[in-house]
Amino acid sequence: MTDDSILRLDCIRKNFGGVSVVDDLSFTVQRGSRTALIGPNGAGKTTVFNLISGVFGLDSGRIFVGDRDITGIRSDARIRQGIARTFQNVRLMPHLSTLENVILGQHSRNRGWLGALQPINLLPRNRWSEEARAGLADAGLGDYERASVGSLPYGVQRRIELVRALMARPKLLLLDEPAAGLNAAETEELQLHLLKLCKSGELTLLVVEHDMHFVEALCEAAVVLSFGRKIAEGTPDAVRDNPDVQEVYLGKSVKPTPARATPANEGADRAARRA
Repeated sequence: MTDDSILRLDCIRKNFGGVSVVDDLSFTVQRGSRTALIGPNGAGKTTVFNLISGVFGLDSGRIFVGDRDITGIRSDARIRQGIARTFQNVRLMPHLSTLENVILGQHSRNRGWLGALQPINLLPRNRWSEEARAGLADAGLGDYERASVGSLPYGVQRRIELVRALMARPKLLLLDEPAAGLNAAETEELQLHLLKLCKSGELTLLVVEHDMHFVEALCEAAVVLSFGRKIAEGTPDAVRDNPDVQEVYLGKSVKPTPARATPANEGADRAARRA
C-alpha cells in the first residue's frame, strides 16, 4: 500500500443466503480524495459501507485503513481508527434536540464509563456542547440547535446527521446517499459544504450517490459496481463514458431507427416526386 492510500479493499466477498452480494471486490481510496461508489440499485454499495464500518463481517478478503488491517476488529474500534458514516435512512434520535443529537457523535472519542459521560457533563456550556454548536454553525444549522429533530424537515435532518458524523473527527467519512431528499438549492449547499470540509486535505470522502450531477461536481474519482463486482474505475467523466457503465447504469444512447418503407408511404413518395 502506498503512503497516500487511506482505504484498501482487497478481494472482499460477502454472501447472504447463498447469494453473492459483494464478489471479489478490490479498490483503493487515496488520502484526501473525494471518491464516489456508484451503480444501479442492488449493486451492493450500501453492503460495502456496512463491511467497511464493521456492521457485517467479511466472508473472505481484507480491509485496510492506512497501514492497519481492520478486517477482524469491532465496529466501535473502527470509529477510533478514523472511520465515520451516515446512513441511507436518517438515524437520528427524533425526541432529542439537534444539539443533543450532534453531541452523541462525540462519544466515540471517549473511552470507559466515565469518558462516555464527558460530552454530557451536566453543564449547559461545556467544551463538548460548544464544539457541537460550532459544527452546527459551520453547516448553517445554528438556528436549529434547540429544535426537536423529529419536527424538522427531512433535508435538515440529513445535514444534521452529517454534522453528527463529523463530531467523531473522522479521517475517512462514508456518506450513503447524502443528497437524497434534498432540493436543488440544498444539494448545491451540501456540495459546497463538503468541498469546504475537504479543502485542508485531512478528510477523505467515499460517497454512495445516484445523482450524477452531484457526483461530477464533488468527486474526483468513481468506482462503479454491478451485482457486487467492480465494472469500472476512474474519473467521473471516464466512467460516465464507459460502455459497460452506460449499459448497466446510465442507459445507452440509442440512435433512432430509420422508418421502414411500406407500400403506402412508397406510393406517397412517388406521388410527391411527380408533383
